Amino acid sequence: MTGTGSNTPAPKQSRLKAFFDSDIFHAFLRSRTTVVAAFGTLIFFLVAFLAPWIAPHDPFDLASISIMDSQMPPVWMEYADPRFLLGTDDQGRDILSGIFYGLRISLIVGFCSVFAAAILGITLGLVAGYMGGRVDAVIMRVADVQLTFPAILIALLIDGAARGVFGNLDREVFSFWILIFSLALSFWVQYARTVRGSTMVEKNKEYVQAARVIGLPAPIIMVRHILPNVMGPVLVIATINLALAIVTEATLSFLGVGMPPTQPSLGTLISIGNNYLYSGEWWIAIFPGLALALLVLNVNLLGDWLRDALNPKLR
Repeated sequence: MTGTGSNTPAPKQSRLKAFFDSDIFHAFLRSRTTVVAAFGTLIFFLVAFLAPWIAPHDPFDLASISIMDSQMPPVWMEYADPRFLLGTDDQGRDILSGIFYGLRISLIVGFCSVFAAAILGITLGLVAGYMGGRVDAVIMRVADVQLTFPAILIALLIDGAARGVFGNLDREVFSFWILIFSLALSFWVQYARTVRGSTMVEKNKEYVQAARVIGLPAPIIMVRHILPNVMGPVLVIATINLALAIVTEATLSFLGVGMPPTQPSLGTLISIGNNYLYSGEWWIAIFPGLALALLVLNVNLLGDWLRDALNPKLR
């Protein structure tokens, strides 16, 4: 009993050691750009996650916001207030705190929409690739039609349809889910096409034929046997789509069909600052825009590296 208990951590240690000895990990360490991008992405995620504890002010607390503090410049400019490092917006909210909370909302929307799109796309791709025939034709024709509609147009259509069905929507409650639903419908096609192609290759291999012979049903074969072997490209698409989803969300919020001003994402903050950009209060839009650009750049650099690292032709 003692010998068995002492040997239980060995598999975990061996897997951890195998990861640190892998070619992918060494390729990651050799790329300084990727290491910097990973560190920057980690900083953004920590700031977003810890926003309620590290933000200097709470931009959602109306009791602590004063209109007398509106449009304060950053601390290095004249007439600045040291309480607001990056200045304030038109309502007196701290720009730095708004960026912290805006990062949180943008990342949550990005992750939820990418996850929903991946679930939908992987499911339809597996079914289309494995079943073939008319099922494959119908799903792929729907995907072709989907590609003709850009994400912004889909979001506008869904937002308008939701307003027509539910009447005066409570933007505080429904805008978040409408935004995620719109982005998920915009991005599922890439997953479906990629998984479909890989599934058509995998379903003709011997291990799938053996699973059919022993009588396993199609759903179990697709989920248990084929899915793990087609997840490599999906991870790359998800990483790249995360940055695209964040940018699309910012664009939609800028156009007024995304997050409301009371729950500002980075796009909402940029939209608010755009109204004052030409009147001299440039910091209201520039700092959230800079945060958005750096976040997307870091995620894109990680996605590019992951695509190259998982490509066997480049090893």
